[in-house]
Amino acid sequence: MRIELMKVNLTQTKRLIRKYHGKKGILIPLLQDIQSAYGYIPTAAIEIIAQELSIFPVDIYGILTFYAQFYLTPRGKHTIKVCQGTACHVMGGKDILDYLSGKLGINQGETSQDRMFSLERVACLGCCGMAPVVVIDNAFYGRATVEKVKKLLLGYRLKKNK
Repeated sequence: MRIELMKVNLTQTKRLIRKYHGKKGILIPLLQDIQSAYGYIPTAAIEIIAQELSIFPVDIYGILTFYAQFYLTPRGKHTIKVCQGTACHVMGGKDILDYLSGKLGINQGETSQDRMFSLERVACLGCCGMAPVVVIDNAFYGRATVEKVKKLLLGYRLKKNK
């Protein structure tokens, strides 16, 4: 388990909670706002939400772990998604995922030490005709190969230095 690298601004979290004061059905929108503010849902924020809304932290974790949109650890600047649907898997998606995991030193669902990349395995992106597919942020790369992915990583790293 990774240690949170970011200090949580409790004042900001409480301000977000007050935004929803007296309203019903606010937990998911509140969690979305907190994730927008921090890039993930910090443990300290969960504790404050539980206190302020008089709910158990386990109930909050139940929602956070049910919905794939929420993250409990800091995310990288760029999110890499590698499709593992049948067509992508057969056409080399597994090799690409394995390469990225080794190159970045992380498993799927984790973030690189430099916080540059988060790696995700995706069941299907619906782009079977372009298999295998890799998505970096919102850019789709079809007919991907390990060689193409090496060049993409280099390009994203060079953008960091500009």
